[in-house]
Amino acid sequence: MDIDLIIKMAGIGIIVTAICQTLSRAGREEQATYVSIAGIIVALLVLVSSLGELFDRIKDVFML
Repeated sequence: MDIDLIIKMAGIGIIVTAICQTLSRAGREEQATYVSIAGIIVALLVLVSSLGELFDRIKDVFML
């Protein structure tokens, strides 16, 4: 597994957590919920693109 993917996921998590905490303390829980949902979607998009690359590599290995 590539370390860049782990760092990207951790970065997304840290940024989303900081924004959600700031919004929650300001009394804007609804916007904090939207930010957390958007963070999950972004993380899933990054994972899906990485999975696509993984499947392409597997296909190349077995298609001798």
